[in-house]
Amino acid sequence: MAGMGSGYGKTILFGEHFVVYGVPALASAIGDTTTCIVESKDGTGYELNDDRPEVPGYKEKKFDDQKISIKNVLNFMGVNLNEKALKITLGGELVCASGVGASAASCVSLARAVNDEFNLGWDDEKINAAAYEGEKGYHGTPSGIDNTASTFGGLVYFIRNLEGGPNTIETIKPEKPIELVIASSGMTASTTVVVGDVRKKKEEDPEWFEGVVKDYEKVIKEGRKALETMELERVGQLMNKNHELLQQITVSNDVLDNMVKLARDNGALGAKVTGTGRGGNIIALTPGAELQDKVYNALTDAGHPAWKTLIGI
Repeated sequence: MAGMGSGYGKTILFGEHFVVYGVPALASAIGDTTTCIVESKDGTGYELNDDRPEVPGYKEKKFDDQKISIKNVLNFMGVNLNEKALKITLGGELVCASGVGASAASCVSLARAVNDEFNLGWDDEKINAAAYEGEKGYHGTPSGIDNTASTFGGLVYFIRNLEGGPNTIETIKPEKPIELVIASSGMTASTTVVVGDVRKKKEEDPEWFEGVVKDYEKVIKEGRKALETMELERVGQLMNKNHELLQQITVSNDVLDNMVKLARDNGALGAKVTGTGRGGNIIALTPGAELQDKVYNALTDAGHPAWKTLIGI
């Protein structure tokens, strides 16, 4: 017998850089998952087989962080590798790439598989806590939004506590899952550099930046309501507005803007940068399999690696 578990990937629908300033963000679990199988055996330590699909070089780049992460999860769950050995096998269809919560999904799947293997009886709250410890291996002081989306699914409404206290995290289940296309620019930007540049613009013109933040606060308030009531055309309009605000704070670029335009021209209700920006991914809201296929094909035909998934799963 072996323990098995899985965790969802995630994408950010609204919020990105604004969340740093204590403004709400809205993330969603996506339908792609990472799976984990944990098998106990004689000996000590663990053996890792990482069979997850990846963008080139991702797993090698994250390997040292991954070792810390696995140790954190196992320690938190009381597994003593001096008394028993484990074989850990990661798989699933979630592609390891920046911006899709790959590290959180691996932490959640590992925690669930350990829970299953040792019959610990942990509920999702405890699994989420274990995954948060694992995320520290990758991110130092993670926000908690990724592991929460990965554990519970659905939508996650998140407000960062700027005073250092607990963050506000609310999970929302929409009426039904919604088709989404994610596409990669093939470019990678440093989150630290991009966040620093945004902060510099804020410091150079605080009044202007405050105006942008106020515009965004309207977007997130209406965006949450529209998702809860499944007013998808309105969700798309607000995603487009969010993208405009991200352009204003310089986290988009010509490649991303052209990808967003291509998705919209082919019928996407809305499209925007997701994550760090200046590279990485865009997301396009494409309810219905037919529209999803059309937008996916347009982006891939233009040379942008893309995949079809669901949000609010």
